Amino acid sequence: MLLQLRVENHRSIRDEVALSLAAAPALGTSDERLLHPPAIPEPVLPTLAIYGANASGKTNVLHALGFMQDAVLDSHRAWDPDGGCPVEPFALSARRNEPSLFEVDLILDGGRYRYGFVCSRDRIEEEWLHAWPAGHKQTWFEREGETFEFGGKFGGANEAIRKLTRANSLFLSAAAQNNHAQLLPIFRWFRTTQVDLTRRRSGHHIPLFWAELNSRQRSLFQGTEQDERTAVLELLRSSDTGIEDVKFEDPDRGSATGRISRTRRIFLKHKSASVEEDGAWLPLEAESSGTIALMELAPRLTRAFALGSLLCVDEVEASLHPMLALSLLRLFHDRRRNPLGAQLVFTTHDTNLLGTTLGEPALRRDQVWFTEKDQEGSTHLYPLTDFHPRKQENLERGYLQGRYGAIPFLGELPVLTTDSPAAE
Repeated sequence: MLLQLRVENHRSIRDEVALSLAAAPALGTSDERLLHPPAIPEPVLPTLAIYGANASGKTNVLHALGFMQDAVLDSHRAWDPDGGCPVEPFALSARRNEPSLFEVDLILDGGRYRYGFVCSRDRIEEEWLHAWPAGHKQTWFEREGETFEFGGKFGGANEAIRKLTRANSLFLSAAAQNNHAQLLPIFRWFRTTQVDLTRRRSGHHIPLFWAELNSRQRSLFQGTEQDERTAVLELLRSSDTGIEDVKFEDPDRGSATGRISRTRRIFLKHKSASVEEDGAWLPLEAESSGTIALMELAPRLTRAFALGSLLCVDEVEASLHPMLALSLLRLFHDRRRNPLGAQLVFTTHDTNLLGTTLGEPALRRDQVWFTEKDQEGSTHLYPLTDFHPRKQENLERGYLQGRYGAIPFLGELPVLTTDSPAAE
């Protein structure tokens, strides 16, 4: 469970920003939407929305977590030993030559952990892990360049792993590849986190994803009889798409198959209006952009609920009806449907989620954050609660009126035409 993300000097983020999923006590702690992990006394938010103008840096907040995930999973086994670190520091000032910082606060298995690192283009400059397994802070390890210090409560083959850790790889990454039992829960959190920055809902990568899904009869739904494929189909059926089933056909043989291939096509079975007919199978390319968007998102959603993990989605409302986006959001707020405490962090322009047009507001005020760029091109990240809006304040209207910032300042748009001016 993510409690906080802290980032500095990454892409458009020049100065340090922190995204917090800790619920604001002033807004009440008995809200049924909140998560209550035993490791900390404060409740945690299951969802968080980031609003802002185009190119204000919303995506870069999620991208920072994605970079951190890639570094943890791949720096030891996949990064070029002589290639340094693929950082993207703020390019519009002298900070382009300075290192970048990434840190997360996590709640895992009843304990709290704070893990982070600082990296330059050449190497990992710093790395640290602090733990609160019983409410008392412990330093498990701290690193400065090639110098490591290990805490007394941190066991394992630390010295052996230290010798395997390259200058441009994380100790956590090397330790996980060498089965360091004490660090596996943290590594597993990064592995199960999903950061979806796909902007185009083209469906080009769906066939392989669904073929892989179809080939796995057992799923991430451990301890239940329901597999992931069934759960995804149930989500599609309940979303008023008319879809009842999915199959994969080999164009060479024309038969249904579950084998993985980029050439195999997806067909969706739609229910028929006639009772006598069993339904019609339509190819994926005949579906609407909304259906394709939902098919891309559905497996990620079911996986997050199965593992109680974090899902980050850029522009969650892309090609989705506002009512469907709202329904997906409410799934995370429902303890019965989200018993493992899955979380959703997303960027959006959908102001319906701020207002009462679709019923009660879907989001608490502490679940709404904004990004805004200053005149130097640097992204600032801040919560709605900084403005102390009144309980009955119309947040949707206030946002669109610019009361909280984070909206575009538009001049007069030019007429985009190749025709010559009409004669007067």
